[in-house]
Formats: sequence, C-alpha cells, structure tokens
Amino acid sequence: MQLTAPATRRTGIRDADGMAVASFVLGLIGLLVFNVFLGPVAIALAAVALWRDTTRRGRAYLGMGLGVADLLVLVAFMQADSTVSWSF
Repeated sequence: MQLTAPATRRTGIRDADGMAVASFVLGLIGLLVFNVFLGPVAIALAAVALWRDTTRRGRAYLGMGLGVADLLVLVAFMQADSTVSWSF
C-alpha cells in the first residue's frame, strides 16, 4: 500500500530549481552575515542543482559565484583585521 504518489521527473526538476534559487538567496545574504557558513552552503546547493539539470542554470551560477564571493569577502576581512570574524 503506497500512501504517496511516486516521484516524477517534474518533481526532481522543481527540487533542483528550488536549490538554485536557495543558493542565490543564501549567497546574497552571505555577503552581509555568516559568510563563513552561507558561502559553502550556497556553493554546494548550486553544484547539486546544476548536477540535477535545473532549468534555472543562471540562478545556480549566480549562487555559486556569490558563494565564492562570500568566501573572498571573508578572506579580505580576515587579512584586514587578523581575525576569523569581522564586524562593521
């Protein structure tokens, strides 16, 4: 007895599209706060979305780029004040 409908191809694409959008949003937020955590998460979500063949490839690439930018901002601020965290 199966209680739910079997997964279809459309469900997988919708999940990948959601991951692409999530990577973009997390990468954007990561530029301001928690970049040490949100940067790698954005990169990982974008990579999985691209691997699952998302229809929102541009969002996934933007999310990946923003995730990398998060880490570059973190490194720049770490070099500026010699700490792992940074403040305004």
